Amino acid sequence: MKGSISLFEFLFWILTLIGSISIEGILAESVTPDEARQLRDEVREMFYHAFDGYMENAFPRDELRPLSCDGEDTLGGYALTLVDSLDTLALLGDKERFASSVEWIGKNLRFDINKTVSIFETTIRVLGGLLSAHLIASDYATGMRIPSYDNQLLHLAEELANRMLPAFDTPTGIPFGSVNLRHGVDENESKITSTAGGGTLTLEFGILSRLTKNPVFEQVTKNAVRGLWARRSKLNLVGAHINVFTGEWTQKDAGIGTSIDSFYEYLLKAFLLFGDEEYLFIFQEAYGAAMRYLFTDPWYVEVNMDSAAIVWPLFNSLQAFWPGLQVLAGDVGPAIRTHAAFYSVWKRYGFTPEGFNLATLNVQHGQKSYPLRPELVESTYWLYKATRDPRYLDVGREIVSSLQYGARCPCGYCHITDVEDHRKEDHMESFFLAETVKYLWLLFDLAVGPDNLVENGPYKYIFSTEGHLLPATPQLSLVREHCLYYGAYCNNKNSSFRHQPHAPIVSGDTQEANGSRFYQGWGPNRLLSGSLDRKETSGSGSIKGFCPGLTHGQKFGVSFFTPVLKTQEAGVANKGAASSKSNAVIVLSDASPEDVVPEDKNADGWVEEPTKNNTENQSHENPQN
Repeated sequence: MKGSISLFEFLFWILTLIGSISIEGILAESVTPDEARQLRDEVREMFYHAFDGYMENAFPRDELRPLSCDGEDTLGGYALTLVDSLDTLALLGDKERFASSVEWIGKNLRFDINKTVSIFETTIRVLGGLLSAHLIASDYATGMRIPSYDNQLLHLAEELANRMLPAFDTPTGIPFGSVNLRHGVDENESKITSTAGGGTLTLEFGILSRLTKNPVFEQVTKNAVRGLWARRSKLNLVGAHINVFTGEWTQKDAGIGTSIDSFYEYLLKAFLLFGDEEYLFIFQEAYGAAMRYLFTDPWYVEVNMDSAAIVWPLFNSLQAFWPGLQVLAGDVGPAIRTHAAFYSVWKRYGFTPEGFNLATLNVQHGQKSYPLRPELVESTYWLYKATRDPRYLDVGREIVSSLQYGARCPCGYCHITDVEDHRKEDHMESFFLAETVKYLWLLFDLAVGPDNLVENGPYKYIFSTEGHLLPATPQLSLVREHCLYYGAYCNNKNSSFRHQPHAPIVSGDTQEANGSRFYQGWGPNRLLSGSLDRKETSGSGSIKGFCPGLTHGQKFGVSFFTPVLKTQEAGVANKGAASSKSNAVIVLSDASPEDVVPEDKNADGWVEEPTKNNTENQSHENPQN
């Protein structure tokens, strides 16, 4: 038996208990199929209430003031909310509004303005919004092709990225945090930037390089990631803020939330979208360190990046994206437990505050607001997609209820100034339309039988950190291969070469087959557990068919994730669940979502503490992504 636990550990245990009670006790009545359909339609109405409120009262200013029904310029004064909402319009199948919005932006948006803007926000909201909409509007396969469209959004995206390039001219390769779109970097610009600010640019800039055939955009953002990772601590942790000239960390707090969050996210997603294994290797190291030093099951804390000493026992709302990322990586067990803990905070206040102190079990002073953030909804969507557990529909219903009764305003949805008294603030971030309602709508549409671009479209999609739809098309994902599609002739100049597999790029889906349920996950199966296989293959001349260098997932657009089943003493047969394994697919008959459990549990269902030898690869469910 272990010795006495510390007060801090005891408080963690109590809060974990509170979280489990919230999930198991309060969510008694599950969402029915009819109610899921009604909720989907309600979320659609929520989008149009806010979108129409913006268009009628704030457009073309950046964002809406939903209480006073007015507008304000918060980023660059270029119709930010409209740009950020484009692919949500497409997702909802609104061809008329999508086409008219794309046409207006193509004719009226200009970036030759004397405005200093955030590199991070401009990239994820504006550049990402333009690129996502371009990829939808230019492709007949999406069903949203605009006949008159002639790459206007792509040209705008390229112009905008060129105007941001001066920010990358630093000794470390890590960009400045801001740039003037007309004059470049101001001589008095701060040399301090956040890790997320420098490391969350790879998807948008990488896509732009592939579409324009100009490699500079992708290269500068990859150099920025390398610059950050090269300055990691011996524990493989990164801090929150860094000097882009000296490379010295000015804030050494390591965490998964504020100022760092999407650095982790884009490592994994850049690998998934582009197949670049360098991102995977960095992600494996970074994720392993986060789980070893930041994870206090089911919560995450902030520690000193050098010593791993706890500096902040704090849950901040941006951490709520993490369970969704874990689903993509296949680590579903910890994702389920952490999501339940995070949701217990929402249940307590009706919203998640920006900061919740895990030592005092109270809202952190000065961090009482809820600015309509999407992260908890995003993780709820991914966990439902992975498990089909109805509890996540219940969570979605509670979030819709909170937004409708606590945040709805005359012209849109308001920030909540204080989650304890639900006072409203006259502001609505563009990401409410780009992410929050998007993930809610996808959640309930998935429950009633999805009929949308993401679930039933021609491609599998990666979501950017702003929720923009980035399709895994051959043009974007297989650019480095000898050929791009089935039936092509691949030129093999050497008599033999090494097969270099990339990641299968697929979005998870649960399908029904003969009364059984199986989950097609985000592969590859050993994403977190080690390096990818290398196989020798040989050939000469031109090869008709599949090109060497393509994985099964890239050839066929599918990959598989194998859940692990709990077993009773008498075996699986006692549960009436017959399983058959083929091609890494497991088929379950009459199995509930609770049957998918993390591998780090022993036969009795208890979580074993990681030893020194296995901490880095704490067993995670067979990785999907």
